[in-house]
Amino acid sequence: MPTKEPNDDHTATASDPNVLSIDARALRGLAHPLRLRLLSALREFGPATASGLADRLGESSGATSYHLRQLASFGFVEDDPTRGKGRERWWRAVHAGASFDAEFLYDADPEVRSAMGVVLHEVATVHAQELSTWLGTMQEWPREWYEGSDLSDFKVRLTPDLSRELADKMHDLINSYRGRVPEGTEGSAVVRTHLHVFPRPTD
Repeated sequence: MPTKEPNDDHTATASDPNVLSIDARALRGLAHPLRLRLLSALREFGPATASGLADRLGESSGATSYHLRQLASFGFVEDDPTRGKGRERWWRAVHAGASFDAEFLYDADPEVRSAMGVVLHEVATVHAQELSTWLGTMQEWPREWYEGSDLSDFKVRLTPDLSRELADKMHDLINSYRGRVPEGTEGSAVVRTHLHVFPRPTD
């Protein structure tokens, strides 16, 4: 089952031109916390310069510039020719999202396994940060948004096949809500939904 990077807006399928199917080489190139944060910022907030991204992420412009060039060499970002003046260089994400083959976790090359681990742990870190930000700022939102939010966990005994079926159905349900609210609709907001499905020992 493919896994997906945070902030993508499409179902991760090989036939979707907006989703990049990552190979082992690209995975190794992406497996750096700052590169993942840069790519996520470009996908969520649109084109930006290295200095603009440095301000947003609290990094030096030298670091963001270097890692943007690395991302470009692996096909994740590219120059935005519609923006910038003179020597100012703007970057944009090439794809809206990416899919990963779960076989990378069991690859014979330890570097590939390690790269997959870095990406997955960074995804989990982003999820935790987003949830923490919501909990710390939810009183600033209208009460209706608190009532429309959810923080739940469930325990159910399943087989691996049923666990996969459950995750697929939840993906389908979430995707069925895409496009129902036009951008700019009064009272609307971008809603982040995190899905974690994993087994736990019973003893």
